[in-house]
Amino acid sequence: MQQESAIRAEWANRGPIPMECDAPFLKVTGELPRELNGTLYRNGPNPQFDAPGAHWFVGDGMLHAFHLENGRASYRNRWVRTPKWQAEHDAGRALFGGFGRKLPGAPADLTDGGVANTNIIFHGGRLLALEEAHLPTEIEPGTLATRGYCNYGGRIAGPFTAHPKIDPSTGEMVFFGYNASGPFTPTLSFGAVNASGKVTRFERFEAPYASMVHDFIVTENHLLFPVLPIAGSMARAMGGQPAYAWEPEKGAHVGVMKRNGPTEDIVWFRGEDCYVFHVMNAWEDGSRIIADVMQFEEAPLFPHPDGRPTDSKKSRARFCRWTFDLAGNTDRFSQVYLDDLTGEFPRVDDRRAGVKSAHGWYACANPDLPTFGALSGVVHVDGNGKRRGKYHLPSGDVISEPVFVERGKDAAEGDGWLLAVVYRARENRSDLAVFNGTDVEAGPVALVHLAHRVPDGFHGNWVGAN
Repeated sequence: MQQESAIRAEWANRGPIPMECDAPFLKVTGELPRELNGTLYRNGPNPQFDAPGAHWFVGDGMLHAFHLENGRASYRNRWVRTPKWQAEHDAGRALFGGFGRKLPGAPADLTDGGVANTNIIFHGGRLLALEEAHLPTEIEPGTLATRGYCNYGGRIAGPFTAHPKIDPSTGEMVFFGYNASGPFTPTLSFGAVNASGKVTRFERFEAPYASMVHDFIVTENHLLFPVLPIAGSMARAMGGQPAYAWEPEKGAHVGVMKRNGPTEDIVWFRGEDCYVFHVMNAWEDGSRIIADVMQFEEAPLFPHPDGRPTDSKKSRARFCRWTFDLAGNTDRFSQVYLDDLTGEFPRVDDRRAGVKSAHGWYACANPDLPTFGALSGVVHVDGNGKRRGKYHLPSGDVISEPVFVERGKDAAEGDGWLLAVVYRARENRSDLAVFNGTDVEAGPVALVHLAHRVPDGFHGNWVGAN
């Protein structure tokens, strides 16, 4: 019964909310740290209209902004007004069923099914809502008004990842895109944008097959592209079958490339069948590359090509360390689980991105309720993957990705706070929880209370006031 209750709560918060609103003065329990001056932006699916058979992943993006200043908190939410959102708003109904599939009666000239629903980042003076099948969508930071697609003056084209990486030492943003030659093609693109917002590189190369490549790995001197077997098929999509499906026979491949090297020199490593949505961090150790990821034995949320579900016992992510020996006489990489706890949405102190880090955090499930989506706590780990602390919410409550905010630019690694949105199942509303980054077991030091719920989403980031 406890597990059924948690699953019901999980799915209850996947449903959309029907409104945009402003809440200028929110109640706070506890005390917000005075050093927290800025805005936590979050993004996630919130479909404007119900589309029959549409995957949860393809709901219209809605942005949620929690602004904290001098111990006070306010909130604003807005849909991202993509061309799809605007066309459906004008029509008063859904026109797309997801993954670019148009519904019967949709205008013949309507081709853009973008939803901008996965992440939101600030780089080079631009706030960008991201979703991996389209270009970034620029957002006005204060009002959350949609400014339109950003192609950097025509310097980039095609899909753009929801997980670009920003180099903390140079400010360079590195990105990639899959389906770069069209839907369900094995072509990947990658490029870089410098700290001032200028594109300095944009190229394409061929991967072993057409895969849903959600995240990638960046170290000081290398880029790694995981091509894992959630595979896409145009024939399936056109035939009404799963557009993306779990096909382990295609194998797990990771391409390793020098950051400043040519695509012709990419070396492909192979590993045990698995899927990874998210990378915590990665670094170089002599001739080795170490990457900490949240690894699934089988993909969740996507079926086999014939529609059969994957094994629920294997479709849970666990903290795992990948090791690539660039000097070894092998094309295999090792995969070692560091913990058996179900978890997702890993984060580090972003000032240590791409180099060895001593602190990491991720959302975790209650061990008694090991379902993929029922993330009900937060874990703090050290640089070896050992738990330093864990906190669980009351039964039925669900937590979002924890975002780390440093106390100040000169603060030691890990000295700061974790910000996470929490769904309160009994009250059907949400709080913003603020934890001490190095003492999550103590629970939140402050809670910002909303009168409504923030639906389960994907990713967010903090943008400081200075």
